[in-house]
Amino acid sequence: MITMDIATPTPRKPGRPLSFDRQAALQRAMLTFWRHGYETTSISDLTAAMGVTAPSIYTAFGDKKRLFLEAMCLYAGSPDDLQQSLDQAATARDAVSDMLTSAAYAFTGETTPRGCLLASATASGSTDSADVQKAVADVRRDIVARLKGRIDRDIATKVLPETASATTLAAMVVAVIQGMSVLARDGLERESLLKVASCALEGWPVSQTEG
Repeated sequence: MITMDIATPTPRKPGRPLSFDRQAALQRAMLTFWRHGYETTSISDLTAAMGVTAPSIYTAFGDKKRLFLEAMCLYAGSPDDLQQSLDQAATARDAVSDMLTSAAYAFTGETTPRGCLLASATASGSTDSADVQKAVADVRRDIVARLKGRIDRDIATKVLPETASATTLAAMVVAVIQGMSVLARDGLERESLLKVASCALEGWPVSQTEG
């Protein structure tokens, strides 16, 4: 959930207007990448899912890599929305609880692929996917940074003990979410994922006044 130069779509050259709904096609591309990953998704897979021709994909999105990066941004949502939810939560723990619960539901949706697009999209380490892997990593790093900032606020206001490590806690949250994605793709059901989320929160530190 970060704005990246690499994810900025190439402006389309003037010409005939698109003969398809670009946003709807992008949504279908997102689901295809989510289900199969970046490298194993072929242009023919995308044309079949999006209902458009290969030349139309190149005209509207540039190429497969830029299509994926735009689909990833659609999946991740606005960084501002994440920041707002963190700011509005009563505590960092409340914010994290909402994130873990939402992840359990999102990873087991009835009309979407299981797991997380960020976790499943870049399993390979080939040169072709290096830019994609960096972009996905940047999204995760941004989430960690925003979580750290919210946790730091709780440490400063003594909601959390001063011995708490905001960096470690933020990284732990993202690690749990990514692990939940893997388990969801392996077939673990929603109720079990919610229990994993609850278990992770049991280790959340409390201030001495609470403890």
